[in-house]
Amino acid sequence: MEFLRFNQSFTNSNYIFSMSILFDAKTQNILQRTIEISKSYRHEYVTPEHLLLSLLEFPPFYDALTEVNGYSDFLKETIQNYLDMQEKINQEEDKEGEEELSVQMEFVLNESLHTCQQANAEYITLPIIVKSLLTLENNFAANSLLDEIGGKAECPYFLATFIDHVGDDSSAFDNDEDEETESGHASDPYLTNMNQALTISSRPPLVGREAELRRTIQVLCRYAKNNPLHIGESGVGKTALVWGLVSLIVEGKVPKTLQGTVVYQLNIGSLIAGSQFKGDLETRLKNTIDRVVKTQGILYIDDIHLIFGSAHNSDGSPCAYDIIKPYLDNRTIKVIGTTTYTDYKRNMERNTGMLRFFQKIDIDEPNQEETVEIAMTMKPIYEKFHQVSYDEEAVRYAVTESSRHINDRFQPDKTLDVLDEAGAAHNINNDHSSSAISKSDIANVLAKMCRVEALAENDNDTDRLSKLYSNITAQIYGQDEAVRLVVEAIQMAKAGLNDDDKPLASLLFVGPTGVGKTEVARVLSQQLGIELIRFDMSEYVEKHTVAKLIGSPAGYVGYEDGGLLTDAIRKNPNSVLLLDEIEKAHEDIYNILLQVMDYARLTDNRGQKADFRNVVLIMTSNAGAQFAAQANVGFTGHVTRGEAMLKQVKKTFKPEFLNRLTGVVSFNDMDEHMAQLILKKKLGILEAKLNSRGISMKVDETAFNHLLKKGFTKEYGAREIDRVISRDLKPLLMKEILFGSLRNGGVANIKYTEEHGIQIG
Repeated sequence: MEFLRFNQSFTNSNYIFSMSILFDAKTQNILQRTIEISKSYRHEYVTPEHLLLSLLEFPPFYDALTEVNGYSDFLKETIQNYLDMQEKINQEEDKEGEEELSVQMEFVLNESLHTCQQANAEYITLPIIVKSLLTLENNFAANSLLDEIGGKAECPYFLATFIDHVGDDSSAFDNDEDEETESGHASDPYLTNMNQALTISSRPPLVGREAELRRTIQVLCRYAKNNPLHIGESGVGKTALVWGLVSLIVEGKVPKTLQGTVVYQLNIGSLIAGSQFKGDLETRLKNTIDRVVKTQGILYIDDIHLIFGSAHNSDGSPCAYDIIKPYLDNRTIKVIGTTTYTDYKRNMERNTGMLRFFQKIDIDEPNQEETVEIAMTMKPIYEKFHQVSYDEEAVRYAVTESSRHINDRFQPDKTLDVLDEAGAAHNINNDHSSSAISKSDIANVLAKMCRVEALAENDNDTDRLSKLYSNITAQIYGQDEAVRLVVEAIQMAKAGLNDDDKPLASLLFVGPTGVGKTEVARVLSQQLGIELIRFDMSEYVEKHTVAKLIGSPAGYVGYEDGGLLTDAIRKNPNSVLLLDEIEKAHEDIYNILLQVMDYARLTDNRGQKADFRNVVLIMTSNAGAQFAAQANVGFTGHVTRGEAMLKQVKKTFKPEFLNRLTGVVSFNDMDEHMAQLILKKKLGILEAKLNSRGISMKVDETAFNHLLKKGFTKEYGAREIDRVISRDLKPLLMKEILFGSLRNGGVANIKYTEEHGIQIG
């Protein structure tokens, strides 16, 4: 179709509409109004300024300007003043119907045609006209409009906004009511011309996915059953793959079979909205498919399971599948569908009648290098929006750490979210002197998103690990060897020397009561900056109570509540998991823990997986503690206490359970030196509480020795010291604070005499 050649011969305003197939009805009305404005000003030529003034009278254009930049009537007044200043022709020279186009106006229309041909669209629409207007150089109308919307950088956003408003407006002109939309352009409420949308508003190029894209093109070129079905998790880039296909079609880099083909996206929301009467949805869908068939285009349906999930409605009446099946059977339409694995299994897998027309193509999560490449492609977009810059190290760190700590989502979506949020956080914190986003900024965002406090100090992460042993032994006394084994297991995992598909560490703490097994887990979680999740296994003695950890079976009470353990790990995937007194639980617990220690995965009753790869699993047990005292009894006396306990542990736990542990850590009995250190620590904690009330506490040597003598027992460990302080010291302090000399603060001197026992002087 050859374009109109105006060349100073535009003498009849109706001539432009003699080729009306080039323009949709809205565009025709705008061009007609442009000519009328030119005549009203008695100008010799129709110029882009006349076109802009007619656009400003068009409600969707006015609304788009308002949404983008809070439009006022200043632009309209500016254009009117400019036109008033232009030279007017004499009344004698003003001949009815003899209007000519200026050179710049011809450029706008020719550029519009070129854009239309690139997009394989049948009609020139208003967004195409506006896009062409904005490309003019040294033109008053184009420059004024660019100033109004905020510069060339805002053009894609303004055009997208204008497209939305044109599509939403169905009564901007009285004669638009019967407009047909066979081409599926922006005014079609149910279809989006992706070729045209790509031409008007550019999108980031597709990175990677060569094999999937080649397979998609290959399926589309088949004679029969030429309908690709992309299946992949949310966020892996299924929609981006379709846009990549559209880009190749627009550029002509596809086989002859697909050249010139238009891809239409079905707007399911618009299709369903308002279809309140029976048969409305089916009628709309059939009419929409007929439009695509007429243009020999490809229909793209995102979340295809929403309308083609079942073969029939609940009442047995025909559904969307019955509408499209004849088209698929007769090969009159090609369909590209996308869905997730969950939705495919739940809604589509049983519908074999439909699936036989489709070719499944798995869209897997990209690897780290591909994700980095995708993130680097998207980086300029986020930099422009947030007015910041991301260095390459920060981008790579966002990829690796999001893969490690965000387990319920998929790449590249989660990396892009981290970069986006880092830019937003940078702008909120106005104290930044630099616009560059560094690795530490990404770490701070991840720390809040993943609840891992240690990430916020990632630059010092190596120092924290190197000081982990000393920091824990400063709070845990007499268990240096046990702490060393724990720290080595953590450092080994952090160094990346452990299996990636196992927990950071799986440790069994064995030892007498009160020697610090639980305390080590608590201090470890503090030092690593992660959550401590504790389960008292004495609550899971019965077989049915163990099922609560992964959720009750279907049909039983509590099925909808999910699993206590799996839900806790999904909520805090970076944590220390403490299973206290594991030997008291029912033996079914060991079967559950086997897959946790082996594959770092646990599936609950609803099929949802919990990821244990960033979990430190610690189990405590008193098994064998009663045999430790017998270690050096008898003539052979060469068996250590730890060996005696481990011998009993091997009898208590199954070999397959012990074989999957990172290590079994034996804790020593409490000795007198350990008891002294623990007593000092407990008294220090008590003194800190008193200091908050303005009271200082001084314990003399006699009182300290008395508390130590009563509190030190190998049988009960450190817990006996707590009981002695609570029984002998705290009641005296309580009386003095409430009724005595310490009501207004002061000094509490703790003394001991054999006659009166513990006293406060």
